[in-house]
Amino acid sequence: MTSPTVSTETRTGRSLLPNAEFEMLAAFCAEEYGLERCVADRVVDQALALVFVMGSTGEGAMMAPSEVVDPGWHTLILHTGWYAEWCDRNFGYFLHHQPNSKVRTRGLMVDVVGRLRAYGFEVDEQMWGTAAECNAPTCCGDGPCC
Repeated sequence: MTSPTVSTETRTGRSLLPNAEFEMLAAFCAEEYGLERCVADRVVDQALALVFVMGSTGEGAMMAPSEVVDPGWHTLILHTGWYAEWCDRNFGYFLHHQPNSKVRTRGLMVDVVGRLRAYGFEVDEQMWGTAAECNAPTCCGDGPCC
């Protein structure tokens, strides 16, 4: 595993893209998966952080998105031209989506959350099912826009 860059400041997945690209992806995610736009923003943000860490470390097989974050990764992949260029620019290779039969356990999600934090990303624990109180399916509590 590549060692994370030590930083006292955290960053967001959203910060990895120009605003127009993030807006395009989040709008698609909301429409395609029937999510409130504010939830889709959070999903795509966390998916970008996940994919960035997976691609940067080369350890994608050891990580998996939560059920809530998975539509965000699918959103990235469905924009194939954009995704291929983004991967090449950030990792120098195309990060394939290779689903496996891994069960999304709380332990696995806690490990993924730890890896995201180690690489300096803000983690939205409700998106990963690691928050103290987490309500399915958006895992972000009751009420509009969480």
